[in-house]
Amino acid sequence: MSTTRIFVARLAGCAVFDRQGDRIGRVRDVVVVYRRSASPRVVGMVIEIPGRRRVFLSIGRVVSIGAGQVITTGLISVRRFEQRASEVRVVAEILGRRVSLTDGSGEATVEDVAIEQVGPAEWEVGQVFVRRPRTGPAPFGRGATAFVKWGDIREQDRGGRSQSAAQLIQSTADLPAADLASTLLDLPEQRMLEVADELTDERLADVLEEMPEESGVKILARLGDDRAADVLETMQPDDAADLIAKLPDARSEALLDLMESEEADDVRMLLAYDPDTAGGMMTPDPIILSADATVAEGLALIRRHELAPALGAAVCVTQPPYEPPTGRFLGIVHFQRMLRYPPHERLGSILDTQTEPVRATASAAEVSRILATYNLVQVPVVDENHRLVGVVTVDDVLDRLLPDDWRSTDAEDDDDADERPAPRVSTDTSAVTTVPQRVPSRRSPRGRAR
Repeated sequence: MSTTRIFVARLAGCAVFDRQGDRIGRVRDVVVVYRRSASPRVVGMVIEIPGRRRVFLSIGRVVSIGAGQVITTGLISVRRFEQRASEVRVVAEILGRRVSLTDGSGEATVEDVAIEQVGPAEWEVGQVFVRRPRTGPAPFGRGATAFVKWGDIREQDRGGRSQSAAQLIQSTADLPAADLASTLLDLPEQRMLEVADELTDERLADVLEEMPEESGVKILARLGDDRAADVLETMQPDDAADLIAKLPDARSEALLDLMESEEADDVRMLLAYDPDTAGGMMTPDPIILSADATVAEGLALIRRHELAPALGAAVCVTQPPYEPPTGRFLGIVHFQRMLRYPPHERLGSILDTQTEPVRATASAAEVSRILATYNLVQVPVVDENHRLVGVVTVDDVLDRLLPDDWRSTDAEDDDDADERPAPRVSTDTSAVTTVPQRVPSRRSPRGRAR
């Protein structure tokens, strides 16, 4: 039998299908068990199914691995994945780990791990791709690489504390921010903090927007004030305000003082409102134009790549000034309406006069009813003088309506959540069900409105 060899770093993120070709989810990690006198045995994979739920897929239910996809029998346990003491996750715990080479040539870093099929439904760790430290001038300042057998390395720390955070970040570079946030939440807390500390400011800002506030506060607590301020001012103002509101008053004020004045002013304005009101939920940087602006100008603004889809759904028209709080709010023009008119048409002549703004003091429930009743993506928010101060988008409302831990992979209720999962063997059919097929994809990460 020819050997099938798959590198785990390339396998992570691959789609998982059943025999009929229906997509079940994506591979997030490979789970192995150490053996005393042999290479680690692969017992299964961690896959993410719709709803951001991470479940265990036994290797016995894998029909084939290859060509950028995994084919299964179509039957999986939908219990949340719970790592056992004897199990090790390759991506989260082995990639990036420092090891010693048994030939006495020194140390190296694990950059990838190959798993090989050694029999029907039997896989084990084969070769390991390692990189030695740089010992002299080398292209790009990196050391030599080599393929070695598992038996030719000795791990310095099986607890994973020596694993390089940079290596884990590299293996998740292509993940959307929402998926990376889910990956970090699945790590032990100390490991999560180490990885977050290595992310760039913009990437960390995107991740914090997708995390529960409690986890975000822990990450901010680890950062120095200067970097925390840089990250906060890169975030959407409403998300930054939610995080700052959870910090001690002294640190909140210190971070606001360090932020750029424009971003800090937006956050301070949001903090002045009750979080369960339109003012507390709104985004204070909608697209704002004058009544004399043309359809062409409006369409040019909503085409910006960095603009969140919900914010690009409409243009707000006001009297000067055009920065919140603006002059008197005149109306809103939805992008579909702009598409029906010639480029030179003035926005003031095609205002939607039926969409009434809400006061900043309106309750979250009232805003939700308006969005649902009139099938809106966003609703303008005005102050007592009818000046535009922001807009509430549908995703702002969803953040309030969903449970606090909806971003967590453990958010979904499970009748046997307190029970230990059944033994993971290919003949186990307890608590096995067919995963719903062709489920719509998750919400894409929010963009920047700057």
